[in-house]
Amino acid sequence: MTSLAAKWNYPTTVRFGAGRISELPEALKDTGIERPLFVTDPGLARLPVVASTLKLLDEARVPYGVFSEVKPNPVESNLAAGIELFRAGKHDGVIAFGGGSALDLGKLIAFQSGQTRPVWDFEDIGDWWTRADAGAIAPIIAVPTTAGTGSEVGRAGVLTHEASHTKKVIFHPKMMPAIVIADPGLSVGMPPFITAGTGMDALAHCLEAYCAPGYHPMADGIAVEGMRLVFENLPRAFANGRDLTARANMMSAAAMGATAFQKGLGAIHSLSHPIGALYDTHHGMTNAVFMPYVLAFNRDAVDERVARAASYIGIKGGFDGFARAVRKLRKELNVPDTLPGLIKGLDMDRKRKMLIADMAVVDPTAGGNPVKLTKKAALMLLEEAITGI
Repeated sequence: MTSLAAKWNYPTTVRFGAGRISELPEALKDTGIERPLFVTDPGLARLPVVASTLKLLDEARVPYGVFSEVKPNPVESNLAAGIELFRAGKHDGVIAFGGGSALDLGKLIAFQSGQTRPVWDFEDIGDWWTRADAGAIAPIIAVPTTAGTGSEVGRAGVLTHEASHTKKVIFHPKMMPAIVIADPGLSVGMPPFITAGTGMDALAHCLEAYCAPGYHPMADGIAVEGMRLVFENLPRAFANGRDLTARANMMSAAAMGATAFQKGLGAIHSLSHPIGALYDTHHGMTNAVFMPYVLAFNRDAVDERVARAASYIGIKGGFDGFARAVRKLRKELNVPDTLPGLIKGLDMDRKRKMLIADMAVVDPTAGGNPVKLTKKAALMLLEEAITGI
């Protein structure tokens, strides 16, 4: 029975449903936050959805600051600027509002603002998280406006190390938001490209968690239901951005993927991370490009497992049917078949390919792949994603 030993952890309080954003002032009281820093991205900061949310705080007479210096792939300088504003404004908590980038950076600001060690000392390696002063971590309320990363129910944030162009996962249990307000109405204005990319990110999370080795039947069950929700609702949300039912189901699938992937991720992510760090691509869309190539690579280890998931989802043909369904979904969403279709003018020489392979095999997600990701295998998958063969 030793192989059935495991350690499980599950998420936080989630206020789910259209219109629940109105409960933001109440959520602040529940978490004891009196002077929040509102963290979002520059695109969202200019939109009515942010203005209407900040109006809720104004009406409740909540003093707040706004920080929106967030890159699509957040970097250390973004974090430093956010911490400076957090401290200068004497803020005591964070409202992380937006997609994965804003959620991750908001969580990292709340975490790192009270620390004295460099953020890289808390990378998700072994027990490095125990180096942190847990009592100095500010409380977080997360408000997702996209349906992909699931960062709202995660205990980590991804930050790009600018000097090495590598993505690092910073982890601490207290980075889990105290309250999540998951209001699908906030995602109604998402453009089709973002809807597709974030939705495929949710699928990648569910698929890789489900295929990761280890004993975690709860994660497996959540992952397979998350995949069903994506296959059934992502095309609808993409075709009609105002389909609130599809938006709600996709927001659920995103949270489910992030809940499930505590079991592990895999080569889709470990290859996607260096591409995103080097070329600043959309993370979910990069995952979508790599997905069919990694799925085929893992076949011998996951054939029966994927066939079982396909049966539950309602996809005929076992593993092959599931693989066809993935490609069909990508086509419906206008996902490029290859990296050159995603990165215009891509001209990757041998040295750059070797660098990406080196980065992929040491990425923390590589260890969760059901087939060992060697440098040779990483190079092969990268070539396939470039040529489409």
